[in-house]
Amino acid sequence: MDRLRADLILLACCDHMDPNDNYMINLVVGTIKGGFVFTSDAARREWKLTREIFAGWTVNAFARTRTGRYLAGTGSYVYGATVQSSRDLEHWEQAPQSPAFPEGSDRTLDQIWCFNVSGDRIYSGVSEAGLFFSDDDGDHWSPVDGLNEHETRSDWVPGFGGLCAHAVLVDRNNPKRLWCGISAVGVFRSDDGGDTWKPKNEGVTPAVPDALHGIGRCVHGLAIDPQNADRIFRQDHMGMYRTLDGADSWEKVEAGLPSGFGFPIRRDDRTGTLFVFPQESGEYRMPPGRTFQVYRSRSDGDSWEPAGSGPASYAGVLRGAMAVDSLAPCGVYVGTTSGTVHISPDAGDSWIVLPYTLPRVLCVESFVEPT
Repeated sequence: MDRLRADLILLACCDHMDPNDNYMINLVVGTIKGGFVFTSDAARREWKLTREIFAGWTVNAFARTRTGRYLAGTGSYVYGATVQSSRDLEHWEQAPQSPAFPEGSDRTLDQIWCFNVSGDRIYSGVSEAGLFFSDDDGDHWSPVDGLNEHETRSDWVPGFGGLCAHAVLVDRNNPKRLWCGISAVGVFRSDDGGDTWKPKNEGVTPAVPDALHGIGRCVHGLAIDPQNADRIFRQDHMGMYRTLDGADSWEKVEAGLPSGFGFPIRRDDRTGTLFVFPQESGEYRMPPGRTFQVYRSRSDGDSWEPAGSGPASYAGVLRGAMAVDSLAPCGVYVGTTSGTVHISPDAGDSWIVLPYTLPRVLCVESFVEPT
């Protein structure tokens, strides 16, 4: 894909696409045993499994860069964690140099948790709680030492899923302003492009007993308002939170939710609608009422309501296993720990279930392209 076409695709995504036009949606699903690519037209009601990728590997993250290149974060018990790239979601090659801790480090990098594409710079959060960046379209990666070697690091405690940097946010209007969510440590913010970082967890109940230095919080997911980066939403182990001051302080926003516990949180940037998947508790990790049920907020978290309804289910949803596309109305995509994939083509009003049972779903991402 040439640079002009890639820019047109990204421009269309930012402006939100008209579903009456001709678009193809690629839905990529990462699991503990490989990745799967499904395709549909803009109606998003009939889907075809077009290919399987990375058979036998864990697939934790997908992204598309400014040049139109796809990135995948993969892991192997034998070969470790690597970044893979593709131009067509079919032919993949390993990056010349994936994120890695310095030789001799006692940290293990066995998962690439997330990507965030901010112009020509790409950030990646990894285990064990590391942050890296690439300025060459994902080929080579450098550490963000201001966070990786933070003065509080000796007090960082892993969550149930390990010590993972799983969420990165960038202020669209000020790319030097960054946030990173680490489990079970909390949210950190940098105001100088990553050179220095401060914990930003005021108002969030600690998940780690006797936590010091403003850390010990177990953030599960983050979603930012791209038009107002001071407004960030936080799905935490200890509840659902919102900040209106760039993470200087947090408040609970749980009205209408059956539980404040959950993992994924996503936002439709066209309407501001938020989507979450509550689970009963950190102990049970099953949906309340034993029904697949996404909740949404159309009021910036002031209140929440059920978004349609789904089948009976005991499955949970992991932090990376929800996506929202850029069409109008937006599509919502959810993969579960039991391997089912649920799709709403109308912002949560109705749901369909793909006729496949996949391995445990780790991540879901949608890519919309004009045809």
